[in-house]
Amino acid sequence: MDAEIYGGARPRGSVRVSGAKNAATRLLAASLLADGPVVLNNFPTKLVDVGHKIQFCRNIGADIAISHVDSSIRIDPAGLKARKLTRDQFDLPIRTTYLLAAAQIMRSGIARIPYPGGCPIGGGTGGGRGYDLHVFVWERLGCSVTEREDHIEIVGSKFRGAEIMFPISTVGGTENALICGAIAEGTTQVLNAYITPEVEDLIKLLRQMGADIEVHGTSRIVIQGKAALSVANHTVMADRIEALTWIVYAALSRGTLTVEDVPFASMEVPLLHLEKAGIDLFRNSTSVHVTPSCLTAGAVQPFELACGTHPGVISDMQAFYVLLGVVGAGTSRVYDYRYPERIAFVSELQKLVDRPALEAKPGAITIRGPASFVAGEAQSTDLRGSMAIVLAALCADGRSVIRNVEMALRGYNDLQGKLRQLGIAFNTFDRRPESQVEAA
Repeated sequence: MDAEIYGGARPRGSVRVSGAKNAATRLLAASLLADGPVVLNNFPTKLVDVGHKIQFCRNIGADIAISHVDSSIRIDPAGLKARKLTRDQFDLPIRTTYLLAAAQIMRSGIARIPYPGGCPIGGGTGGGRGYDLHVFVWERLGCSVTEREDHIEIVGSKFRGAEIMFPISTVGGTENALICGAIAEGTTQVLNAYITPEVEDLIKLLRQMGADIEVHGTSRIVIQGKAALSVANHTVMADRIEALTWIVYAALSRGTLTVEDVPFASMEVPLLHLEKAGIDLFRNSTSVHVTPSCLTAGAVQPFELACGTHPGVISDMQAFYVLLGVVGAGTSRVYDYRYPERIAFVSELQKLVDRPALEAKPGAITIRGPASFVAGEAQSTDLRGSMAIVLAALCADGRSVIRNVEMALRGYNDLQGKLRQLGIAFNTFDRRPESQVEAA
Protein backbone atom coordinates (compact mmCIF):
# COMPACT_ATOMS: atom_id res chain seq x y z
CA MET A 1 0.00 0.00 0.00
CA ASP A 2 1.24 3.47 -0.90
CA ALA A 3 0.12 6.94 0.15
CA GLU A 4 -0.40 9.99 -2.04
CA ILE A 5 -0.03 13.16 0.00
CA TYR A 6 -0.61 16.73 -1.12
CA GLY A 7 1.22 18.54 1.63
CA GLY A 8 1.46 22.09 2.87
CA ALA A 9 -1.95 22.41 4.50
CA ARG A 10 -2.02 23.44 8.15
CA PRO A 11 -4.02 21.19 10.49
CA ARG A 12 -6.77 22.95 12.40
CA GLY A 13 -9.09 21.55 15.04
CA SER A 14 -8.75 18.92 17.71
CA VAL A 15 -7.65 15.29 17.76
CA ARG A 16 -8.05 12.72 20.50
CA VAL A 17 -5.21 10.37 21.30
CA SER A 18 -6.30 6.73 21.06
CA GLY A 19 -5.55 3.89 23.46
CA ALA A 20 -1.91 2.86 23.38
CA LYS A 21 -0.96 0.31 20.73
CA ASN A 22 1.83 -1.03 22.93
CA ALA A 23 -0.64 -1.62 25.75
CA ALA A 24 -3.75 -2.75 23.89
CA THR A 25 -2.38 -5.88 22.22
CA ARG A 26 -0.84 -7.01 25.53
CA LEU A 27 -4.08 -6.41 27.41
CA LEU A 28 -5.94 -8.46 24.82
CA ALA A 29 -3.58 -11.39 25.46
CA ALA A 30 -3.97 -11.07 29.24
CA SER A 31 -7.77 -11.04 28.89
CA LEU A 32 -7.63 -14.57 27.50
CA LEU A 33 -6.68 -15.81 31.00
CA ALA A 34 -10.04 -14.83 32.51
CA ASP A 35 -12.80 -17.24 33.50
CA GLY A 36 -15.37 -15.01 31.80
CA PRO A 37 -15.74 -11.94 29.57
CA VAL A 38 -13.33 -9.01 29.85
CA VAL A 39 -14.19 -5.56 28.46
CA LEU A 40 -11.41 -3.22 27.31
CA ASN A 41 -12.42 0.42 26.81
CA ASN A 42 -10.54 3.14 24.90
CA PHE A 43 -9.30 0.30 22.73
CA PRO A 44 -7.70 1.19 19.36
CA THR A 45 -10.09 -1.01 17.38
CA LYS A 46 -8.91 0.08 13.92
CA LEU A 47 -5.22 -0.74 14.36
CA VAL A 48 -3.92 -3.22 11.80
CA ASP A 49 -1.96 -5.18 14.42
CA VAL A 50 -5.06 -5.42 16.60
CA GLY A 51 -7.02 -6.89 13.70
CA HIS A 52 -4.39 -9.59 13.13
CA LYS A 53 -4.27 -10.57 16.79
CA ILE A 54 -8.06 -10.63 17.14
CA GLN A 55 -8.35 -12.89 14.11
CA PHE A 56 -5.82 -15.33 15.54
CA CYS A 57 -7.64 -15.36 18.90
CA ARG A 58 -10.87 -16.13 17.09
CA ASN A 59 -9.15 -18.94 15.18
CA ILE A 60 -8.30 -20.64 18.48
CA GLY A 61 -11.81 -20.24 19.88
CA ALA A 62 -12.08 -16.86 21.60
CA ASP A 63 -15.30 -14.90 21.09
CA ILE A 64 -14.44 -11.23 20.54
CA ALA A 65 -16.98 -8.47 19.87
CA ILE A 66 -15.72 -5.12 18.57
CA SER A 67 -17.40 -1.71 18.84
CA HIS A 68 -15.71 0.93 16.71
CA VAL A 69 -18.25 3.50 17.89
CA ASP A 70 -17.46 2.98 21.57
CA SER A 71 -13.77 2.12 20.99
CA SER A 72 -14.18 -1.04 23.04
CA ILE A 73 -13.90 -4.80 22.72
CA ARG A 74 -15.42 -7.66 24.72
CA ILE A 75 -13.33 -10.83 24.99
CA ASP A 76 -14.89 -14.14 26.04
CA PRO A 77 -12.17 -16.82 26.13
CA ALA A 78 -14.43 -19.71 27.22
CA GLY A 79 -14.01 -21.63 23.96
CA LEU A 80 -10.28 -21.05 23.59
CA LYS A 81 -7.92 -24.01 23.22
CA ALA A 82 -4.77 -24.88 21.31
CA ARG A 83 -5.60 -25.81 17.75
CA LYS A 84 -3.72 -26.97 14.68
CA LEU A 85 -4.00 -24.17 12.15
CA THR A 86 -2.99 -23.76 8.53
CA ARG A 87 0.29 -22.20 7.49
CA ASP A 88 -1.58 -19.05 6.39
CA GLN A 89 -3.30 -18.77 9.78
CA PHE A 90 0.10 -18.93 11.49
CA ASP A 91 1.55 -16.24 9.20
CA LEU A 92 1.03 -13.01 11.18
CA PRO A 93 3.02 -9.78 10.67
CA ILE A 94 3.07 -8.92 14.38
CA ARG A 95 5.75 -9.58 16.97
CA THR A 96 3.70 -10.02 20.18
CA THR A 97 2.47 -13.49 19.21
CA TYR A 98 4.46 -14.92 22.14
CA LEU A 99 1.90 -13.47 24.57
CA LEU A 100 -0.74 -15.83 23.16
CA ALA A 101 0.92 -18.91 24.67
CA ALA A 102 -0.16 -18.57 28.31
CA ALA A 103 -3.91 -18.93 27.77
CA GLN A 104 -3.42 -22.01 25.60
CA ILE A 105 -1.15 -23.68 28.17
CA MET A 106 -3.69 -22.94 30.90
CA ARG A 107 -6.54 -24.52 28.96
CA SER A 108 -4.85 -27.21 26.85
CA GLY A 109 -1.38 -27.95 28.25
CA ILE A 110 0.02 -27.08 24.85
CA ALA A 111 0.34 -23.84 22.90
CA ARG A 112 0.92 -23.26 19.22
CA ILE A 113 1.82 -19.71 18.30
CA PRO A 114 3.08 -17.95 15.17
CA TYR A 115 6.70 -16.92 14.95
CA PRO A 116 6.98 -13.25 15.96
CA GLY A 117 6.84 -10.88 12.99
CA GLY A 118 6.66 -7.13 13.38
CA CYS A 119 8.88 -4.48 11.88
CA PRO A 120 12.65 -4.46 11.41
CA ILE A 121 14.40 -1.65 13.27
CA GLY A 122 17.57 -1.66 11.23
CA GLY A 123 18.35 -1.77 7.55
CA GLY A 124 18.05 -5.50 6.87
CA THR A 125 17.44 -8.92 8.29
CA GLY A 126 19.75 -8.15 11.16
CA GLY A 127 17.30 -5.52 12.34
CA GLY A 128 14.64 -8.05 13.30
CA ARG A 129 13.85 -9.00 16.87
CA GLY A 130 14.43 -12.51 18.16
CA TYR A 131 12.35 -14.54 20.58
CA ASP A 132 15.06 -16.26 22.60
CA LEU A 133 14.07 -14.44 25.80
CA HIS A 134 10.52 -15.77 25.47
CA VAL A 135 11.78 -19.32 25.06
CA PHE A 136 13.82 -18.63 28.20
CA VAL A 137 10.65 -17.59 30.09
CA TRP A 138 8.68 -20.69 29.07
CA GLU A 139 11.52 -23.06 29.88
CA ARG A 140 12.19 -21.41 33.24
CA LEU A 141 8.51 -21.92 34.08
CA GLY A 142 8.70 -25.65 33.33
CA CYS A 143 7.67 -26.00 29.70
CA SER A 144 9.43 -27.53 26.70
CA VAL A 145 9.68 -25.54 23.49
CA THR A 146 9.90 -26.92 19.95
CA GLU A 147 10.36 -24.83 16.83
CA ARG A 148 8.12 -26.26 14.13
CA GLU A 149 8.26 -25.29 10.47
CA ASP A 150 5.45 -22.73 10.67
CA HIS A 151 4.93 -22.18 14.42
CA ILE A 152 6.40 -22.47 17.90
CA GLU A 153 5.05 -25.26 20.10
CA ILE A 154 5.15 -24.95 23.88
CA VAL A 155 4.20 -27.99 26.01
CA GLY A 156 3.57 -28.20 29.75
CA SER A 157 0.71 -29.29 31.99
CA LYS A 158 1.04 -25.93 33.75
CA PHE A 159 3.52 -23.18 34.44
CA ARG A 160 5.54 -23.57 37.64
CA GLY A 161 6.88 -20.53 39.42
CA ALA A 162 10.61 -19.81 39.19
CA GLU A 163 13.16 -17.02 39.22
CA ILE A 164 13.53 -15.32 35.84
CA MET A 165 16.69 -13.23 35.61
CA PHE A 166 16.82 -11.47 32.26
CA PRO A 167 20.33 -10.86 30.85
CA ILE A 168 19.11 -7.53 29.48
CA SER A 169 16.12 -5.38 30.38
CA THR A 170 13.28 -6.35 28.05
CA VAL A 171 9.74 -5.06 27.68
CA GLY A 172 8.44 -8.10 25.79
CA GLY A 173 10.12 -10.56 28.13
CA THR A 174 8.69 -8.73 31.15
CA GLU A 175 5.19 -8.82 29.66
CA ASN A 176 5.47 -12.54 28.88
CA ALA A 177 6.76 -13.32 32.38
CA LEU A 178 3.89 -11.33 33.93
CA ILE A 179 1.17 -13.08 31.93
CA CYS A 180 2.64 -16.57 32.40
CA GLY A 181 3.57 -15.97 36.04
CA ALA A 182 0.05 -14.77 36.87
CA ILE A 183 -1.27 -18.33 36.34
CA ALA A 184 1.85 -20.27 37.39
CA GLU A 185 1.84 -22.59 40.38
CA GLY A 186 3.81 -20.94 43.15
CA THR A 187 5.97 -17.81 43.14
CA THR A 188 7.60 -16.23 40.11
CA GLN A 189 10.26 -13.59 40.63
CA VAL A 190 11.24 -11.43 37.63
CA LEU A 191 14.60 -9.67 37.87
CA ASN A 192 15.95 -7.00 35.52
CA ALA A 193 12.38 -6.36 34.42
CA TYR A 194 11.65 -3.33 32.24
CA ILE A 195 8.60 -1.56 33.67
CA THR A 196 7.22 0.94 31.16
CA PRO A 197 3.86 2.76 31.47
CA GLU A 198 2.38 0.11 29.18
CA VAL A 199 3.69 -2.67 31.43
CA GLU A 200 2.16 -0.82 34.40
CA ASP A 201 -1.16 -0.82 32.52
CA LEU A 202 -0.82 -4.58 32.01
CA ILE A 203 -0.15 -5.07 35.74
CA LYS A 204 -3.19 -2.94 36.53
CA LEU A 205 -5.46 -5.19 34.43
CA LEU A 206 -3.96 -8.41 35.80
CA ARG A 207 -4.49 -7.18 39.36
CA GLN A 208 -8.09 -6.28 38.53
CA MET A 209 -8.49 -9.86 37.29
CA GLY A 210 -7.21 -11.14 40.64
CA ALA A 211 -3.48 -11.57 40.03
CA ASP A 212 -1.15 -11.10 43.00
CA ILE A 213 1.68 -8.91 41.70
CA GLU A 214 4.17 -6.86 43.71
CA VAL A 215 6.57 -4.38 42.11
CA HIS A 216 9.77 -3.60 44.00
CA GLY A 217 11.73 -0.59 42.79
CA THR A 218 12.05 -0.28 39.03
CA SER A 219 13.15 -3.74 37.92
CA ARG A 220 11.94 -6.47 40.30
CA ILE A 221 8.50 -8.10 40.17
CA VAL A 222 7.16 -10.86 42.43
CA ILE A 223 4.07 -12.80 41.33
CA GLN A 224 2.05 -15.27 43.39
CA GLY A 225 0.34 -17.40 40.76
CA LYS A 226 -3.39 -18.09 40.71
CA ALA A 227 -5.18 -21.10 39.26
CA ALA A 228 -7.69 -18.83 37.52
CA LEU A 229 -8.28 -15.15 36.93
CA SER A 230 -11.65 -13.39 36.85
CA VAL A 231 -13.58 -10.96 34.65
CA ALA A 232 -12.66 -7.30 34.45
CA ASN A 233 -13.58 -3.96 32.89
CA HIS A 234 -10.50 -1.90 32.07
CA THR A 235 -9.68 1.35 30.23
CA VAL A 236 -6.56 1.27 28.04
CA MET A 237 -4.04 4.05 28.74
CA ALA A 238 -3.61 6.76 26.10
CA ASP A 239 -0.80 6.35 23.59
CA ARG A 240 2.17 8.53 24.56
CA ILE A 241 3.88 8.04 21.18
CA GLU A 242 0.78 9.10 19.27
CA ALA A 243 0.44 12.15 21.53
CA LEU A 244 4.03 13.19 20.76
CA THR A 245 3.42 12.61 17.04
CA TRP A 246 0.50 15.05 16.93
CA ILE A 247 2.34 17.68 18.99
CA VAL A 248 5.41 17.56 16.73
CA TYR A 249 3.26 17.62 13.57
CA ALA A 250 1.39 20.70 14.78
CA ALA A 251 4.65 22.50 15.63
CA LEU A 252 6.29 21.63 12.28
CA SER A 253 3.27 22.54 10.16
CA ARG A 254 2.53 25.79 12.06
CA GLY A 255 -0.97 24.47 12.58
CA THR A 256 -3.48 25.22 15.32
CA LEU A 257 -4.23 21.94 17.02
CA THR A 258 -5.64 20.77 20.33
CA VAL A 259 -4.38 17.31 21.28
CA GLU A 260 -6.77 15.67 23.75
CA ASP A 261 -6.17 12.86 26.26
CA VAL A 262 -2.43 13.40 26.51
CA PRO A 263 -0.84 11.01 29.07
CA PHE A 264 1.31 13.65 30.76
CA ALA A 265 2.42 11.35 33.58
CA SER A 266 4.26 9.10 31.11
CA MET A 267 5.70 11.94 28.99
CA GLU A 268 7.42 14.29 31.43
CA VAL A 269 10.94 13.97 30.01
CA PRO A 270 9.95 13.94 26.30
CA LEU A 271 7.88 17.10 26.84
CA LEU A 272 10.76 18.71 28.74
CA HIS A 273 12.98 18.17 25.69
CA LEU A 274 10.38 19.94 23.54
CA GLU A 275 10.44 22.86 25.95
CA LYS A 276 14.25 23.01 25.83
CA ALA A 277 14.00 23.09 22.02
CA GLY A 278 11.95 26.28 22.23
CA ILE A 279 8.43 24.83 22.01
CA ASP A 280 6.25 26.40 24.71
CA LEU A 281 3.07 24.32 24.95
CA PHE A 282 -0.21 25.58 26.36
CA ARG A 283 -1.76 22.77 28.39
CA ASN A 284 -4.33 21.83 30.99
CA SER A 285 -4.62 18.55 32.90
CA THR A 286 -5.57 16.45 29.87
CA SER A 287 -4.81 18.39 26.67
CA VAL A 288 -2.19 20.38 24.78
CA HIS A 289 -2.93 23.34 22.51
CA VAL A 290 -0.32 23.99 19.83
CA THR A 291 -0.18 27.19 17.75
CA PRO A 292 2.57 28.92 15.73
CA SER A 293 3.20 31.19 18.72
CA CYS A 294 4.43 28.12 20.67
CA LEU A 295 7.80 28.59 18.96
CA THR A 296 9.03 31.22 21.40
CA ALA A 297 12.10 32.21 19.34
CA GLY A 298 10.30 31.83 16.02
CA ALA A 299 12.06 28.53 15.26
CA VAL A 300 13.01 25.23 16.84
CA GLN A 301 16.28 25.62 18.75
CA PRO A 302 19.11 23.10 18.20
CA PHE A 303 19.40 20.35 20.79
CA GLU A 304 21.11 17.12 21.78
CA LEU A 305 19.36 14.16 23.36
CA ALA A 306 19.98 10.49 24.00
CA CYS A 307 17.25 7.89 23.67
CA GLY A 308 17.02 5.31 26.41
CA THR A 309 14.58 3.70 28.78
CA HIS A 310 11.49 5.23 30.33
CA PRO A 311 11.08 7.85 31.81
CA GLY A 312 13.44 9.27 29.20
CA VAL A 313 12.95 9.65 25.47
CA ILE A 314 12.42 6.10 24.23
CA SER A 315 13.63 4.79 20.88
CA ASP A 316 10.11 4.84 19.43
CA MET A 317 10.20 8.65 19.78
CA GLN A 318 13.60 9.17 18.16
CA ALA A 319 12.39 9.91 14.63
CA PHE A 320 10.13 12.77 15.71
CA TYR A 321 12.98 14.65 17.36
CA VAL A 322 15.01 14.14 14.17
CA LEU A 323 12.17 15.87 12.30
CA LEU A 324 12.35 18.82 14.67
CA GLY A 325 16.10 19.00 14.13
CA VAL A 326 15.60 19.38 10.36
CA VAL A 327 13.92 22.78 10.83
CA GLY A 328 16.05 23.69 13.86
CA ALA A 329 18.20 26.82 13.85
CA GLY A 330 21.51 24.94 13.97
CA THR A 331 22.99 21.48 14.37
CA SER A 332 21.13 18.94 16.52
CA ARG A 333 22.17 15.43 17.51
CA VAL A 334 20.12 12.41 18.53
CA TYR A 335 21.79 9.35 20.05
CA ASP A 336 20.34 5.86 20.50
CA TYR A 337 22.69 3.23 21.89
CA ARG A 338 19.89 0.85 22.89
CA TYR A 339 18.83 0.29 19.26
CA PRO A 340 21.80 1.74 17.34
CA GLU A 341 20.69 0.29 14.00
CA ARG A 342 17.43 2.21 14.07
CA ILE A 343 18.60 4.59 11.37
CA ALA A 344 17.19 3.14 8.14
CA PHE A 345 14.54 5.88 7.97
CA VAL A 346 17.15 8.65 7.81
CA SER A 347 18.17 8.13 4.17
CA GLU A 348 14.50 8.00 3.15
CA LEU A 349 13.67 11.13 5.14
CA GLN A 350 16.56 12.93 3.43
CA LYS A 351 14.69 12.50 0.12
CA LEU A 352 12.07 14.92 1.47
CA VAL A 353 14.55 17.57 2.64
CA ASP A 354 15.70 20.40 0.37
CA ARG A 355 19.44 19.98 0.97
CA PRO A 356 21.82 17.44 2.54
CA ALA A 357 21.05 17.85 6.24
CA LEU A 358 21.02 14.36 7.72
CA GLU A 359 23.92 12.12 8.61
CA ALA A 360 23.49 8.78 10.36
CA LYS A 361 25.76 6.14 11.75
CA PRO A 362 24.86 3.37 14.23
CA GLY A 363 23.78 5.00 17.44
CA ALA A 364 23.99 8.63 16.28
CA ILE A 365 22.07 10.94 13.94
CA THR A 366 23.34 14.44 13.17
CA ILE A 367 20.87 16.99 11.77
CA ARG A 368 22.25 20.22 10.31
CA GLY A 369 19.40 22.66 10.25
CA PRO A 370 17.74 24.77 9.27
CA ALA A 371 16.41 23.01 6.20
CA SER A 372 12.97 22.67 4.65
CA PHE A 373 10.76 19.75 3.70
CA VAL A 374 10.11 19.23 -0.01
CA ALA A 375 7.73 16.96 -1.90
CA GLY A 376 9.09 13.73 -3.30
CA GLU A 377 8.97 9.96 -3.12
CA ALA A 378 10.23 7.91 -0.19
CA GLN A 379 10.08 4.36 1.13
CA SER A 380 8.70 3.29 4.51
CA THR A 381 11.13 1.57 6.86
CA ASP A 382 10.25 0.82 10.47
CA LEU A 383 6.95 1.87 12.03
CA ARG A 384 7.93 5.15 13.73
CA GLY A 385 10.49 6.14 11.12
CA SER A 386 7.81 5.69 8.47
CA MET A 387 5.47 7.98 10.37
CA ALA A 388 8.19 10.64 10.49
CA ILE A 389 8.48 10.36 6.71
CA VAL A 390 4.71 10.79 6.40
CA LEU A 391 4.85 13.92 8.59
CA ALA A 392 7.62 15.36 6.41
CA ALA A 393 5.44 14.83 3.33
CA LEU A 394 2.47 16.45 5.07
CA CYS A 395 4.60 19.52 5.80
CA ALA A 396 6.06 19.82 2.28
CA ASP A 397 4.28 21.79 -0.45
CA GLY A 398 3.21 19.60 -3.36
CA ARG A 399 2.64 15.92 -4.11
CA SER A 400 4.56 13.18 -2.34
CA VAL A 401 4.29 9.40 -2.58
CA ILE A 402 5.23 7.20 0.38
CA ARG A 403 5.75 3.56 -0.56
CA ASN A 404 4.60 0.75 1.75
CA VAL A 405 2.87 3.24 4.03
CA GLU A 406 1.17 0.38 5.87
CA MET A 407 4.25 0.37 8.10
CA ALA A 408 3.18 3.76 9.47
CA LEU A 409 -0.51 2.90 9.62
CA ARG A 410 0.26 -0.08 11.88
CA GLY A 411 0.96 2.25 14.79
CA TYR A 412 -1.86 4.77 14.50
CA ASN A 413 -5.53 4.13 15.11
CA ASP A 414 -7.70 5.61 12.32
CA LEU A 415 -4.90 7.90 11.10
CA GLN A 416 -6.65 8.77 7.85
CA GLY A 417 -9.92 9.60 9.61
CA LYS A 418 -8.16 11.84 12.13
CA LEU A 419 -6.26 13.70 9.40
CA ARG A 420 -9.46 14.26 7.41
CA GLN A 421 -11.05 15.67 10.56
CA LEU A 422 -8.22 18.25 10.62
CA GLY A 423 -8.71 19.17 6.96
CA ILE A 424 -5.71 17.18 5.71
CA ALA A 425 -5.93 14.98 2.59
CA PHE A 426 -4.23 11.60 2.93
CA ASN A 427 -5.03 8.99 0.31
CA THR A 428 -3.81 5.41 0.11
CA PHE A 429 -3.79 3.05 -2.85
CA ASP A 430 -2.53 -0.41 -3.72
CA ARG A 431 0.09 -0.68 -6.44
CA ARG A 432 -0.48 -3.13 -9.22
CA PRO A 433 2.04 -5.99 -9.41
CA GLU A 434 4.84 -5.29 -11.90
CA SER A 435 3.60 -8.11 -14.16
CA GLN A 436 0.25 -6.34 -14.52
CA VAL A 437 1.94 -3.01 -15.21
CA GLU A 438 4.07 -4.58 -17.97
CA ALA A 439 1.02 -6.27 -19.47
CA ALA A 440 -0.82 -2.97 -19.57
